[in-house]
Amino acid sequence: MAEGPPTQVRPPWHALSSDESLAETGSCREGLGHEDAGLRLRKTGPNRLPEPPRRGLLARFLAHFHDPLIYVLLGAATVTALLEHLVDTAVILAVVVANTLIGMVQEGKAERALRAIRNMLAPEATVLRDGQRCKVSGERLVPGDVVILEPGDRVPADLRLLSTRGLRIDEAILTGESVTAEKTETPVEDAAPLGDRTSMGYSGTLVAAGQGRGVVVATGAQTELGQISRMLAEVESVDTPLLRQMTVFSRWLTAFVLAAAALLLAFGSLVGHLPFSELFMAVVGLSVAAIPEGLPAILSVTLAIGVQGMAARKAIVRRMPAIETLGAVSVICSDKTGTLTRNEMMVASVATSARLFEVTGEGYAPKGAFLLDGAEVEPADHPLLTELTAASVLCNEATLRPTTSGFSIEGDPMEGALVTLAMKGGLDVEGLRRSTPEVDSIPFDAAHRFMACLRHDHAGHATLYLKGAPEQLLALCVAERGERGEETTLDAPRWRARVEQIAASGQRVLAIAERPMPGTQRALRFEDVEEGLVLLGLVGLLDPPREEAISAVADCRAAGIQVKMITGDHAATALAIGARLGLANVSTALEGRELDALDPRQLAERVRDVDVFARTSPEHKLRLVEALQSEGAVVAMTGDGVNDAPALKRADVGIAMGGKGTEAAKEASEMVLADDNFATIAEAIRAGRTVYDNLRKAVVFLLPVNGGEALSLVTALLFGLTLPISPLQILWVNMVSSVVLAMSLAFEPPEPGVMRRRPRQPDEAMLSGFVLWRVAFVSVLFSAGIFGKFALAEAQGAGHAEARTIAVNTLVVMEIFYLFSVRFLHDPSLTLRGVLGTKPVLAAVSAVTVLQLTFTYAPFMETFFDTRPLTLYQGVQVIAVGIVIMLVLEAEKRLTRRWLRSSEEGLT
Repeated sequence: MAEGPPTQVRPPWHALSSDESLAETGSCREGLGHEDAGLRLRKTGPNRLPEPPRRGLLARFLAHFHDPLIYVLLGAATVTALLEHLVDTAVILAVVVANTLIGMVQEGKAERALRAIRNMLAPEATVLRDGQRCKVSGERLVPGDVVILEPGDRVPADLRLLSTRGLRIDEAILTGESVTAEKTETPVEDAAPLGDRTSMGYSGTLVAAGQGRGVVVATGAQTELGQISRMLAEVESVDTPLLRQMTVFSRWLTAFVLAAAALLLAFGSLVGHLPFSELFMAVVGLSVAAIPEGLPAILSVTLAIGVQGMAARKAIVRRMPAIETLGAVSVICSDKTGTLTRNEMMVASVATSARLFEVTGEGYAPKGAFLLDGAEVEPADHPLLTELTAASVLCNEATLRPTTSGFSIEGDPMEGALVTLAMKGGLDVEGLRRSTPEVDSIPFDAAHRFMACLRHDHAGHATLYLKGAPEQLLALCVAERGERGEETTLDAPRWRARVEQIAASGQRVLAIAERPMPGTQRALRFEDVEEGLVLLGLVGLLDPPREEAISAVADCRAAGIQVKMITGDHAATALAIGARLGLANVSTALEGRELDALDPRQLAERVRDVDVFARTSPEHKLRLVEALQSEGAVVAMTGDGVNDAPALKRADVGIAMGGKGTEAAKEASEMVLADDNFATIAEAIRAGRTVYDNLRKAVVFLLPVNGGEALSLVTALLFGLTLPISPLQILWVNMVSSVVLAMSLAFEPPEPGVMRRRPRQPDEAMLSGFVLWRVAFVSVLFSAGIFGKFALAEAQGAGHAEARTIAVNTLVVMEIFYLFSVRFLHDPSLTLRGVLGTKPVLAAVSAVTVLQLTFTYAPFMETFFDTRPLTLYQGVQVIAVGIVIMLVLEAEKRLTRRWLRSSEEGLT
């Protein structure tokens, strides 16, 4: 038995002959000896992928504190602790812990649903050891082992094929191709892309048909699957636009508050209006007033609501900020197979001698029609069509099975599509096969590129049926069947033109022929297919796009989002599918070998104007995502294969298919589509835009409240006046009424036209010029209301405590009226829809009203907050201020809209 050192990776194995591969691995066609295999296993280690490190429960818990938004909450807790209000400190810390627990629960749900890539490796393999066939654990395979492959086997390691007989392997998880790959032992060129390496079998792929033997050339982390896993571990994730914005916002706000507090402390010390201890506590109160303590909690709740809403739409969001990032997506890079298409082959056209039929339907479902020149026809009215479809299932080993979710195929996908075609034509496939049982066959092989089948009917007639590559069958046929059943001389040039016509639409073409045979013949020989064959016609097959994907692409384009298709399939097929989907640029496709010739700058320029990328590898997909991001795009990447995982992780939002998607793709993604429905992405983007809108409304609501409070305190400190509201009362407003009211904005429905506007720029600040104006304007209004009511109350004879209670209630009433205004940032709020509000808004207003009445009239509140009960007259005055604020804001909206309209007209 041959022995030698185990060689893990010495590419390109696909370019070496089978004998050279055996020599390189120190093996022979009889396999390794048991002793040699054991020695190699100790050197190379088990055939499994390294298990990623797992964080403990405490580490996962603490990781959720590493967030700038949490830092703001912790800072607020520190401030309240300095004020010695331990109850308030406990409340804020409870918010922090609750936010952390929400994140852990979401992470835990996702992790329970996902398994590592290593679970894709075969649990066991059939090998030759000491020349004897035996089964071994997949983990015990070593380089040099000779593996036997049969239908249904999962390839246990990377193999250089030594021999094949009709071997076809489903490599969709690596290449994205929906059609099984034909395999042969013949070497291919060094530069052959992964999808064209016909002399290789790759770990994790599935044997669809035929038999083969191969020598193991790579195991574990050295396999193609392992290299993708390693690439995935090295890819760095990117922060979401929202977190980047909130980080910048919190830094600037913190710096501003600290600077303002320091200046005021210095000014107050020099002027000497107040004792230093009172001045210091007033400055601390200013910090409490200026920092929106409730914003991080509202952010978390708003994102959580978006996550729950998407779960109801069959989209599982693994990381909460991803739901908001979807609102900023400007480019969707989508895998083709199983994502935009069904990953189910379908016959789309049938050509007979004089006619070209179009076939409708979806996937393997035996429902559809035959169209001739756009008009539906009955297959029974066209005998040659019926004869051709019958021949296609008699030279066929696939079976169609109904399932709870539709139909599935046992066997080769292309043969399954032919079975579906025959059933659409009204044929009883199983009855037809029983009436003409198979006697012998020649399996499909890449060497001769056809499959032949000999069948006898019960009357003693025998017929040879043949299907295969059209160029092969056209060389073998001598005649063709006419539309009336007659045989005429084969017009090969006309048929070749028809093949090119069908292939130009992205369809894979099969030719079907037959030949009468002697009734006594029981065996089939290659000589039997070399004469007397009659061509019946051609069939064109494709993996059709999902109907819902077509409408989803249209929705995305209407929303200003580019959709780009990235696939391992051939360019012609990809372009045809792209045209059916309605992609913008389908005149040309950029192939993997062209991508290799482009540097990053050139690729960034080309990627803008190309929407179809074909024959791509995992590295190409990753480069494309990075090129788009370098141009400022916010990229969502969809996919289902292992080959998609690195790009899914790198993208701003990775979206994996939950049904047909691999676990590797799911683990690398931020979102998983449980129904594998591309149309759900459009709904997710709508939800993401709504979440961002609602967050912006919450910011525009909270900041003026804090601004009005802070401005009131600054005015009092600068002019040596009595503080209109105490720091503790400010904390009550910020952590109770403001949070409850702002929380209702998280439930706001999408505004009209949310999917008719272009994506926002990723660097667009949440505090835009309009937002800053609104915050400043409303802050001044709130400050004027607070000071005005405080001063008026004192002028009417109220003491400090009573005047402050009036000022606090005025602030809360202004908040309530402002809430109805801020629900529509530009549109009028004084409408029936605006006044009625939503259930969450009305519930929040009711809750705040009850809380504020408790604050004002409950005796124990006087102990905590030094409040005093108000008279009915004082209460009416407070409500009047809210009404005035609402009217002023509506007037401001009208003027702002008029100014914006005139500005746009000036630009045009």
